Amino acid sequence: MSTINQPLKLLMNLAKIQAVISRKFDGLTVHGIGFNDFLILHLLQQAPGGQLRRTELAEKIGLTASGITRLLLPMEKTGLVTRGANERDARVSYAKLTHAGKTIYEEALPSASAISEDIIPDEYLKKSPPVADLLLMLGGNIR
Repeated sequence: MSTINQPLKLLMNLAKIQAVISRKFDGLTVHGIGFNDFLILHLLQQAPGGQLRRTELAEKIGLTASGITRLLLPMEKTGLVTRGANERDARVSYAKLTHAGKTIYEEALPSASAISEDIIPDEYLKKSPPVADLLLMLGGNIR
């Protein structure tokens, strides 16, 4: 039987945890969105003017340009985001948060907070900042 090193064990556990987190965040469907939709709405809500270049948004959540397009299309159809163009460069497009998207985000935020507190109690994070630091070192960028 072969053994695996600690970094590989950590990454395998992170993959499983990601699946568990996605499943638990299925609770956001009462708001008509999933976890990735919530993440996109959050990033847009935090961005100046409620908009980000699509490529920048893709990078922030670790997707390719085509991957972010696949996520944004249904959100555009339901009116949560719109596509904006750059007046100076036709190759650049933006994802913009709509009023409906902001409303859904604000309604879903308490649910998302409750789900996250259920997954990781706040008291635990106060005791374990190195875990949060490790996730940032691995490429996490949500502070």
